[in-house]
Order: sequence, then C-alpha cells, then structure tokens
Amino acid sequence: MYRTHNCGELNKKNIGQTVTIAGWIQKIRNLGAMQFIDLRDQFGITQIVIADNEEMKKQSAELVTECVISVKGTVVERSNKNTKIPTGEIEIEAQEIKVLGKCKNVLPFEINSEKAGEVREDLRLEYRFLDLRNDKIHKNILLRSEIMKTLRRKMDELGFAEIQTPILANSSPEGARDYLVPSRLHPGEFYALPQAPQQFKQLLMVSGFDKYYQIAPCFRDEDPRADRAPGEFYQLDFEMSFAEQEDVFKVIEEVIPATFKEHTNWTVEEGPFIRIPYKEAMEKYGIDKPDLRNPLIIQDVSKIFVNSEFNAFKGKIVKAIIVPEGAEQGRKFFDSMTDFAKEEVGANGLAWIKFDKEKAISGGIAKFITEEMQKELQENYNMEQNSAVFFMADDKLETVQKIAGQIRIELGKRLDLIEKNIYKFCFIVDFPMYELSDEGKIDFNHNPFSMPQGGMEALNTKDPLDIVAYQYDLVCNGYEMASGAVRNHDPELMVKAFEIAGYKEEEVENRFGALYNAFQYGTPPHAGAAPGLDRMVMLIADSQNIREVIAFPKNKKARDLLMRAPNTVTEEQLKDVHIQVRKEEK
Repeated sequence: MYRTHNCGELNKKNIGQTVTIAGWIQKIRNLGAMQFIDLRDQFGITQIVIADNEEMKKQSAELVTECVISVKGTVVERSNKNTKIPTGEIEIEAQEIKVLGKCKNVLPFEINSEKAGEVREDLRLEYRFLDLRNDKIHKNILLRSEIMKTLRRKMDELGFAEIQTPILANSSPEGARDYLVPSRLHPGEFYALPQAPQQFKQLLMVSGFDKYYQIAPCFRDEDPRADRAPGEFYQLDFEMSFAEQEDVFKVIEEVIPATFKEHTNWTVEEGPFIRIPYKEAMEKYGIDKPDLRNPLIIQDVSKIFVNSEFNAFKGKIVKAIIVPEGAEQGRKFFDSMTDFAKEEVGANGLAWIKFDKEKAISGGIAKFITEEMQKELQENYNMEQNSAVFFMADDKLETVQKIAGQIRIELGKRLDLIEKNIYKFCFIVDFPMYELSDEGKIDFNHNPFSMPQGGMEALNTKDPLDIVAYQYDLVCNGYEMASGAVRNHDPELMVKAFEIAGYKEEEVENRFGALYNAFQYGTPPHAGAAPGLDRMVMLIADSQNIREVIAFPKNKKARDLLMRAPNTVTEEQLKDVHIQVRKEEK
C-alpha cells in the first residue's frame, strides 16, 4: 500500500496512529540533529520529521525536491504549529521512507515559490507537467473540472440531453480558417475540424430532439490572444426547439450565475441581465463587449464643434468621455494618456480639458472651448465641477468609436474606477446581419445561419447593412462569454440570406447540403447559444491569461512545446493521404 492517507487530511485526531502517506517533496530542511521534509500531493502538505535514526538520515540525504516518496510513521503533535495549513498541528515521525519516483537534481525552474511567476512562459509550457504542479495552476485545472460538473448538472436539471457531434466534419464559413484533415480513402478530399457544432446541433433539432447540449471542442485557425486559446477551445453548446431569443436568455440566466456563485466568493449579478443593442453598445462603450464595472460613458459631442475654431475637429465625428474628479490629475497623467492614444490605439492624438472646482476651463484645448460650449457641456453632457473631459475625433464613425472605447478602458484601469469583486453581465443584441468585407463586398457579420429580423421582407426591401439579426452575445466584465442566435430554419430565407452574401443557391446546396435538404422536411423554429468554457473558468479563477486554466495549452505562436506540435511527418505518411508539401522559396 502506497498510502493510507493523503497529505491534506491528517489532524490532531490522528495523533498516535501509524500511517503511510505519499507525494512529492516540496522542501527539505536539514537542522543537523533533525531533518524536516514538506511532502505535497494534490490535497495538501504534511511535515515529515526524521530524528534519532542515522540510517534514515543517510537515506534522506540523497533525496531531492520533487522526487516522489512514500513515508510510514507515527502522527505526533507539532511543537511549532502552522495555522496556515490544515495539517499544521501535526507531523509524522518517519520510520520508513521509500523512493517511488526519482527526480533530477536540477529543475528547469522552481515550482512552488515566489519566483514561479517570473519564469519565461515558453519554458513553463515546455515542462508543463512540472508547471501543473504549481499550486495555483493545479487548482485552476481542478476548478475547471468542478465547473464542468456544475454545468452538466444544471443542463440536466433543465431537461437538456447531452449528445456528441462529429469531430471530423465539413468546412463551413464560421468566420475563421478551418483546420483541414486530408482523407486517405478519398484522394484530394478533406475533412475539416468543426469550428463549432453549428450544423449538427441544428440537424438534431430537425431530428426531433427537444433540447441538446454538449461541452464541445471547437477548432479555429486564428491568431492567439490572452483571452483566446489558439487552435482549440471548449464551449457549453446548446440548442432548443420551439424557442425564441428570450427562451435562450432564460437558460443562460439560470445556468451561468448559478455556476459562478457555486465557485466564487465574489458578488454575482443575477438575471434578468440588461439588454444592450449593438449600436448603443458601440456608441456608449466603443466596443461590443463592454465592461459594466467601468462607470465611464462615451458621448457624442460633434454638434458642439460644428462652428469651432479648432480645425482638428471641424467636420469630424467627435466623442467625449467625462471623468468625475479627473481635474485632480496632473499634466503628466494627461500626457501619458495622449501617448497611449497615439502609440497603443493608433489615434492621431487625444484632446482634453479640465473643469475645476471654480467652474473654470483649463489645459489641453481649453482655448477653443467658448462659454457657450462650456455651458452646453454642463447642461447636456453632465460635465460637473472638478471633472476632466477627453475628446476623440475622426472622419469615420467606426474608427472614432474604437479609439474612444480603448481610451475608456484605459482610463478605467489607470484611475482605478473598475468595481472590485463583482461579475456584471449583459446581453448585446440586434447585431447587424451583414458587414462590408475588406474588399468592399457584403459578407455575414456574425453567424450566417441566423434569422434576420423582419424575415423575407427585410431581405427583399432593406439595405443589407441596415438589416439586424436575432443574434446576441453574453458579456461579463468586458469579455465575450457566449454567442448565439435564433436560427434561420426556412430554406427560402436561408437561400436569400446567402444570396445577399454572394452565394448562389447551388453553392448553398453544395456546401450546406445537409441543412438545406433537412429544412425541406419539416423544421421547428429553434435557437441556441454557446458559453465559452475556457473563458468562464478564466473569469471565475480571476486569471488574466487563458493558458493558466487549460491543462496543455499552445503558446502565443500556436505551438505545443511539450509535445512538439506541429511538426513534420514522414514522406510515407504524406503519400498515405495523397499530400505533397510545397516548400516556400526563401
């Protein structure tokens, strides 16, 4: 028997018992007459003491940190108690030590120390099996497991059936590049790893399943970000028959807050969550995933500068952010914000003024603010005494919104305005159905399988860029937490929607033949969403990096440094799948 107890369960009730525990050596302290070992496993740490036993002292002298041992001994009361750990009142007087797993004398990095966070991330990922021994990351992965259990339990309680969908699927336009898998049996043809189970879950609705869910792996060949894992991610994918937008919202409002509450001591906002139309979100927050813990709001002040002598704003769209008590900041703060706007956001500059306690305007572009403009800022835009106002301008609405959105976020951080220890949720609704691509063509903005608001009439009569869809996102603390939509289940509507985006009916039938064909045989109205699991765990764990909540993540360049993937394969393997590698010229 390797152990009778784990390293976190022994206490004063066990004093006098002979026990066996096993784990990794976290620390060794040699005090001459006595030696102490901190033994660690997933459940905690127990102190081992070696005294009055020369043979065991000799044996323990060969031990190194992170090797695996089992220890048999007697539980005794500690003289120097450690109240910080559950086992801090006892220790084990060792009678027998066995080495179960040797470890090299020199580790690539210290695992559980204050310096752990300073280790280069690529080195940590190369030795991820060691990195996962770090207490914080280890707890994140266990937290992820518990969150998945909660999600499954909640979905089961709501009557959803867990159904797996294929991994080897077909290519579809989900907004990112596919990962392609060449077929050995069908030369020149490819599977695609699913960007989402979108078509399959809609087909399940056509098949008569009332409510479906799965914790689904999704694969997208897109660039990494701190809040997005490269290559693959997991989501709580669900779909409901005979459902409208509000039905989906009720499920999310039931499942997500309950899951957060079970695994955090922060305040968790309960439903119903506020609904913010996409256009309003862009106007007020400059982003479609606003952090509502930040109290700052963007306002349009273009009309104030119509007749202004400030040439930089003439004829442009002007946005303003009013910061209460902002006038107390020194010139250095305003200069640093201007540098941020230029260097990090790509703005041409950042205009600002102070409105002091004596109702006087100063600093920045104060000389261009007339008494009439000042009065309007006070009466119509709530500019209060002792506040600062930041102005952004551009010819294009999308550009100035983006700039203002980034300035709002940075001001919230630098001025410590973000509300602490709370999760705030909202739904962003009424997304545009279409957008202009980089080539100036009409393309889908969000999900191509969404129902346009107004149905066929809207598709036939409206400018495509004015059509909004029953598409929605769940946002939490500035992160997109889920995306979803009411699905376009009418084959005629589907063909028309794709036609506007440049797809002919034959192409729709060819690329989405399963859905196109299935919709001819009686399809119930259906809707769904997909909260992201990785991001959910990241938020609950209060982590700033999504790789800290994934057991074996890729690095920033989408490489698995532990398993050394991607890598080259043999010529024989390539022949099997009828592939020839085309080398790029230097």
